[in-house]
Amino acid sequence: MTDQEIEPIAVVRQLLAEAKASIQSAEQILDDAAGTPGKRINIAAQARKAGSVSVDGDSRIIEGLFDGQHMVGPDGKQYSVPANYASKSKLVEGDKLKLTITPDGAFIYKQIGPIDRIRVVGKLVRDEQTDEYQVVAAGITYRVLLASITYFKGDTGDDVVILLPKDQQARFAAVENIIKHIPGQEAADAVTTDVPREVLPPVGGDVETPETQDKIDDL
Repeated sequence: MTDQEIEPIAVVRQLLAEAKASIQSAEQILDDAAGTPGKRINIAAQARKAGSVSVDGDSRIIEGLFDGQHMVGPDGKQYSVPANYASKSKLVEGDKLKLTITPDGAFIYKQIGPIDRIRVVGKLVRDEQTDEYQVVAAGITYRVLLASITYFKGDTGDDVVILLPKDQQARFAAVENIIKHIPGQEAADAVTTDVPREVLPPVGGDVETPETQDKIDDL
């Protein structure tokens, strides 16, 4: 690749980085305006402090934080986390993960530092523009993984038990269970209950990433 070819790529990468920073700033402004309690989790900043990269034999070890969909490493790079693993393990935004990249290219995740969480009951809705499932609890809308909703066979209007970071804002919620809506029955009011970490032990376990997802059981 020539210098002339490299320069446009560097410019595009810089533009993407600036756009990402602008989006994060806009999200923070919206959260502040909405009066969402707690402070937004800055996953990238926390991952730089809490994450690490090391070598164990022929394997590469990366520790980072879960952002609701991916693991963010100390270098800011996102690593895909299988949705079924995140759903089964009930990963919460801010949880610390360890990724082992084996010599044959397999990605193996393990939950090593669950963040303190709370349990909340909300209502399952569907975004009209994106057609994505979301959970509304105490006036706040959270994104959820489709794999979790599919596993529990959730439908619009169902009550959803979700897990959230205890002291920080989050965009994503982990689905713990779904309470099916009964026609004619009044919906339960959203409630929040502090749940000590020992009551919610990490499900954890190792799993291979999308590169070899044929080895992973579907939900």
